[in-house]
Amino acid sequence: MATAEQGAEDDTDEAPGPDTGTRTGTGAGTRAAEAPDAVTGTGAGTRAAGAPDAVTGNAGARGEGVRAASGRRGLLADASLSAVLAGLITVVVSCSGPLLVVLAAASAGHLTDEQTASWVWAACVGSGVTCAALSWWTRMPVITAFSTPGAAVLVGSLGDYTYPQAIGAFLVSGLLMALVGLTGVFGRVMRRVPPGIVAAMLAGVLFSFGVDLFSALDGAPLPVLASLAVYLTVKQRSPRYAVAWALVAAVLATVVAPGIHASSVDVGLTLPVFTAPEFTGAAVVGLAVPLAVVTMASQNAPGLGVLAACGYRPNDRLLITATGLASTALAPLGGHAVNLAAITAAISTGEEAHRDPRRRYVAGLACGVFYLLAGVCGAALVGLFAALPPELIAVIAGIALLATFSTSLAQAVADERGRDAAVVTFLTTASGVTLGGVGSACWGLVLGLVTHLALTARRRRDARDEVA
Repeated sequence: MATAEQGAEDDTDEAPGPDTGTRTGTGAGTRAAEAPDAVTGTGAGTRAAGAPDAVTGNAGARGEGVRAASGRRGLLADASLSAVLAGLITVVVSCSGPLLVVLAAASAGHLTDEQTASWVWAACVGSGVTCAALSWWTRMPVITAFSTPGAAVLVGSLGDYTYPQAIGAFLVSGLLMALVGLTGVFGRVMRRVPPGIVAAMLAGVLFSFGVDLFSALDGAPLPVLASLAVYLTVKQRSPRYAVAWALVAAVLATVVAPGIHASSVDVGLTLPVFTAPEFTGAAVVGLAVPLAVVTMASQNAPGLGVLAACGYRPNDRLLITATGLASTALAPLGGHAVNLAAITAAISTGEEAHRDPRRRYVAGLACGVFYLLAGVCGAALVGLFAALPPELIAVIAGIALLATFSTSLAQAVADERGRDAAVVTFLTTASGVTLGGVGSACWGLVLGLVTHLALTARRRRDARDEVA
């Protein structure tokens, strides 16, 4: 993965860089000038191999270095086609499969068409506002999304409660996540996770996308082969635009075979529907608490890990509190939870968005804009993604995540002492196992940490025996 300095060499103007002397958003307080291996968001004193010098988040308020950087260079100077396209692809992937889970939950809860459209509106608008605002404020590609694991939990339980009771549970869940973010406990726990384990978790999350890319050869060989050929050809000459041209090739090839049938798309604006919340103990215990726990474990934890694996030092208090408050505000309109994106975040935080990590925040801004457009056209969005062949989504996501997957895999096994723990993390995460409603990304981190602690304790005992 390119360093910030390497990225700056690609441009004639000096790219803005955060002040590495400012404290990190999580209180690490390490200065890059004094410690070249600056503390990443999840590694204590160790930088993931191949990651850029950690890009600092703001500590409660914007860092002075970030403000100075934005004064030297504006948004138009930082903007790039690759970053905008990364934001577009992120939204396309976020609103394809995950949106279908939301629709399934709405069906399980017997929601009306207006309530379902309002839910889609709240999910997309909430993601768009937080994406754009947090990316602009922190100068990082902060990608947010609506909670897919949370929606999956609702599929099995939403039918047991009235819609106003569910709205009340959504509101309580958002407040719980905001309170956890304010305490900073979540970030302190994440900072103790070795960077190799975080990278392995990310590689495990992305593994299925790589497999799906080549599995699509069965149903749509032309789009897969055409996009791969274009991607590899353009990557040799202009790596920044390889994904963009591969996307064009995939769409054109899909038009030929198997084809896109969008005649049933209902174009029109979506208006939110307000529902007064009703608070019951049963809904709080049965919906709010599971929704908050699953969202924090399966989305926010990997989301912080993705940013750290790409060399950023995220302010966990700011990000989790902001998304929790956004969830609370949008609950009366149907939004169940807004959180840090895990899988799709890798599209906008990696090298494919921009070689210079300090200019990738533009991808977050673009992602926010496209989310907002998707929200106001929620009804049309449902029909559009129903019309797209699933092979096209698989090809787009797989191509966009190839570089990030390879980099994460290399980082995961770079440290020989932590290789066993990284392999356990990778395999657990890639398995897709779900236990107690918690997804494989969280279990990968847990089992990887257990393996790391067990092996570390053994090495310490062996070292003491040798000394004795």
